[in-house]
Amino acid sequence: PSIPPSAIEPFLSRPLIIEPDGLDNAPTIIATEDNRVIIEAGNQAYVRGMGDSKEENWFVYRRGKVLIDPDTNVTLGYEAIYLGTARVTRVGDPATVRLTSVTQEVGRGDKLLPIGVPEVPKYAPHAPAVFMQGRVIGIYGGLGKVGEAGPQQIITLNRGRSDGVEVGHVFALYRPGPLIADASVRIGGKPATFKLPDERYGLAFVFRIFDRVSYALVMRISKPVNPLDVVQTP
Repeated sequence: PSIPPSAIEPFLSRPLIIEPDGLDNAPTIIATEDNRVIIEAGNQAYVRGMGDSKEENWFVYRRGKVLIDPDTNVTLGYEAIYLGTARVTRVGDPATVRLTSVTQEVGRGDKLLPIGVPEVPKYAPHAPAVFMQGRVIGIYGGLGKVGEAGPQQIITLNRGRSDGVEVGHVFALYRPGPLIADASVRIGGKPATFKLPDERYGLAFVFRIFDRVSYALVMRISKPVNPLDVVQTP
């Protein structure tokens, strides 16, 4: 009950994370009404690749920035840029769809994914049973300073289902300790460097998981969340 539904509901059904090969077979807009470059709500588009799908309502999206694990440099997936919704008005190949809502410009090459029925998670906040550690690799929204997240905002973690992350997991947020030089200790004629301890400053609640990434809601924090901050079992 302490988790505000309005903060996470849009993230429960929209395809916000795409696996590296997840766009290969997605239905694609190949033409638009009157050959327009950009179409809006109420306009028609023509889509290849729906096959014999019986789905009537679809999300429209395009692939966004790549999500790279900062520790391994491996591509984990891509953020999906949500563009709006469409309804099938005529089946076939190509099928005809009409845009029912848009949040950004839609055009040729954009992808569709069936809306289906959103699954509302049954979450019971709990710490992972084993020690787990990861990083913050993405932030939705932000405070006045770009790239920071505050309470009730969404962050992306570089750990997912394949790492043992579950819906309901609560992670502690840590700011990595900086490296400092200590002139009183010299190594090879140069000041020695020491890493200060990581500083815990808050909690994050995982509410949606994918194979190698997950979404978490920022809960209690004493300072803004930054990209590359550490998350680990409390």
